Amino acid sequence: MSLPQAAARYLQVKDFILERIAGGSLRAGERVPSENELTRTLTVSRMTANRALRELAADGVLVRVAGVGTFVAEQRVHAHPLEVRNIADEIRARGHEYRVKVLALDSVSASRELAERCGVKPGAQLDYSLLTHFEDAAPLQVEERYVNPQVAPGYLRNDFSRTTPHEFLIRVAPLQRAEHIVRALVPERRIRRLLRLEAGEACLLIMRRTFSHGRIASVADLYHPGSRYELAASCQPR
Repeated sequence: MSLPQAAARYLQVKDFILERIAGGSLRAGERVPSENELTRTLTVSRMTANRALRELAADGVLVRVAGVGTFVAEQRVHAHPLEVRNIADEIRARGHEYRVKVLALDSVSASRELAERCGVKPGAQLDYSLLTHFEDAAPLQVEERYVNPQVAPGYLRNDFSRTTPHEFLIRVAPLQRAEHIVRALVPERRIRRLLRLEAGEACLLIMRRTFSHGRIASVADLYHPGSRYELAASCQPR
């Protein structure tokens, strides 16, 4: 059954805008064509153009500012809290460029608190990395990770510009299970600076432990800008 003509025209306007956002000709923060411009370009009524813009705004795709215009909304990144994924794959799947900056890479001696978290004795040597993962030009995640070299040897020799920590660990220490703690907090200054957050702006922290061969392979603190990242999940009743 074909759609009524009015509905088809309204969907045409929505598709026109969505295709330009997906193609990159309309980016976050940029003004979209006005109702009058859409009316002239697509030969639709102003009522049809208005409906398309209103519904795209209701869906969170656009932001309408009275007396100013309609703009492409800053899209939040969605992630499932209990899945261990490769951040580079997530970013590229959205059609964006991934890059990483290595801030620290060293062998450290485990404090009592860190040793307990990593399942080793105090003073044991752990491989340490501090990375910032970027989506296009924006920092999406600061990753602070400790790796047990007895479970995942060779971590410090990895080329992180080619192979992410996730890819390395999956290959060297296949994932058996993972534990997560999720917190919202105002981060310390160094994390705020790396994520380019304003003073007092919150971030989302995922504290993760991964296990391989019955032992803890790595412990990671994953910081995300709260305004650009959210966790989403769905479940079905049993």
